[in-house]
Amino acid sequence: MGWIQSDECHLQKDQLYDLANSSTYAPIPCGSPACTELGSSHSSGCSAGSDQCKYILDYGDDRVTAGTYISDTLNLSPTIAVKGFRIGCSHAVRGTFSDQTAGVLALGGGAGSLLAQTAETFGNAFSYCVPHPSSDGFLSLGGPVGKSSQFASTPLIKNQHAPTFYIVRLEAITVAGRRLDMPPATFAGGAVMDSGAVVTQLPPSAYAALRAAFRSAMTAYGPLADPVRNLDMCYDLTRFLEVNVPKVSLVFAGCATLELEPASIMLDGCLAFTASPGSHGSIGFIGNVQQQTYEVLYDVGSGSVGFRSGAC
Repeated sequence: MGWIQSDECHLQKDQLYDLANSSTYAPIPCGSPACTELGSSHSSGCSAGSDQCKYILDYGDDRVTAGTYISDTLNLSPTIAVKGFRIGCSHAVRGTFSDQTAGVLALGGGAGSLLAQTAETFGNAFSYCVPHPSSDGFLSLGGPVGKSSQFASTPLIKNQHAPTFYIVRLEAITVAGRRLDMPPATFAGGAVMDSGAVVTQLPPSAYAALRAAFRSAMTAYGPLADPVRNLDMCYDLTRFLEVNVPKVSLVFAGCATLELEPASIMLDGCLAFTASPGSHGSIGFIGNVQQQTYEVLYDVGSGSVGFRSGAC
C-alpha cells in the first residue's frame, strides 16, 4: 500500500496533497472490499465515530505512518489517468523520514499496489535502475520492449505468508572468483528483492562465510577499523592511493548473476553486507546498493525477475 502526506507530519520539500482541492477524492468506507483487502498487516479498520477506513503501517524500523485509506484520480501523464486509485492519506508519522520523501510508492505484490492497480494499462511488470550517486536512474511501468533477451532471469517464489514480497532463490556467492562452500539449505528461506533496503542481509551462516573470504582477500589493507552503523567489517582505506576490491558475485537460480562493482561491494569503507535476523536458512534481503547500475525487471505476469547490467 502506498501513501502520501496531507498533513505535514514530517518536513517535505514537495507540495502536500490537498484533498480539499480534489474533486475526485473520496474516503474508502469501512467494511468495503478495498478496506478489507488491506488485512491485518496494515491494521485496517474503523475508529470510533468514523465510517472511514483507517490504516496503520509499521515498517519495523521504528517508522510508522497512520491515516485514512482514500481513492482519487492518479494522473501519470497528460494522457494516462487511473481513476479510483487507492492510496493512504497520512495524518501521523513516527520515526525519521527524509524531507525528500512525500510518501511511499507501493510496487509490491499486494492488491493495493501501484502495479496491481495499473495492470490493465501497463501489464503486470515494472523495472527500475538504482544509479550511483552521481548518475541518473529510472523507473519504468510495463515490460521492456525489444530488450527481453538482454536480461538474465530467475524465477519468482510465491509465499502465501508474504504476498507483497518479491522473493527469489539465491544459490551461491563467489568472492575473487571462488564459490563459497555452503550447503544448499543455507538459502532455503529465499531472498527478497528490496529496493528499500540499503545493504544486503544474508542468513547468518552465509554472511559469516562471505565475511571470512572477503577478509582473507583484503589482508593487504590492515586490521579492521571500528564498525560503521550496522556494518561490522570496515577498513581505514584513507592511507591507500589505490584499493583493489575483490570481486563479489551473487548467483541466483537459473544462473542469473549479479556481478558487483566495487561501489556495490563496499560502502563507507565497509563490506556492504550484514547478517539477517534469524538462523540458518532464514530469509534474506537484496539491498539497493547491490542492485546499483542494473535494470531490475519484475515481470510478475511471467513469474520472473530479470537483471540487465550497465543500465544507468
